[in-house]
Amino acid sequence: MKPEQTALVLIGYQNDYFSSEGILHGVIEESSRVTNVVANTVHLLECLALTPALIVTTPIFFTPNYEELIEPVGILKTIKEVGAFQVGQSGSETIAEIQPFADRILEVPGKRGFNAFINTNLQEVLQQNGIKNIVLAGAVTSICIDSTGRAAREKGYQVTVLSDCTSARTVLEQGFYCNSIFALYAEVMTHIELLNALEVVVPA
Repeated sequence: MKPEQTALVLIGYQNDYFSSEGILHGVIEESSRVTNVVANTVHLLECLALTPALIVTTPIFFTPNYEELIEPVGILKTIKEVGAFQVGQSGSETIAEIQPFADRILEVPGKRGFNAFINTNLQEVLQQNGIKNIVLAGAVTSICIDSTGRAAREKGYQVTVLSDCTSARTVLEQGFYCNSIFALYAEVMTHIELLNALEVVVPA
């Protein structure tokens, strides 16, 4: 893997998921604690910031009346019912831990559902930067990570999912997806294994 051909796609690093006061924090709290996802992601960003790798974030936002959601079901219905990820509210903001890297992270807006390619210009951004490898980090493992990963593979990208930089609804679910689902179409690595594959020097 070459850094200049690799994009790290950050999904769901927003307060409603990862802040202790977030509306949906309880959904991924256990898995996040076990995988140490936030600290590992910060370390990954520290190491990638000085490389040519593309780093993008695909936050999800909704208007106050959730007019974007037409007869939602499942987690999107829950998001509407509890009032999560409303534009302009603190819950939709990027978590504080990765804000220091804001000048290095390209925000790709428009995400309204599971797949980060839908309703965004992510594909155009990746093509313009000559990206061949997509690395996924964030939440939720079984939903947005999986949906985006499958779409990326179908578009011809080599896909990597970071087992220690993703969060599921349960520890069991995290293990199941990393061990049994992602292996069907992607590589599964820790962030250290990714850095080694990219030949990025990891500070001692």
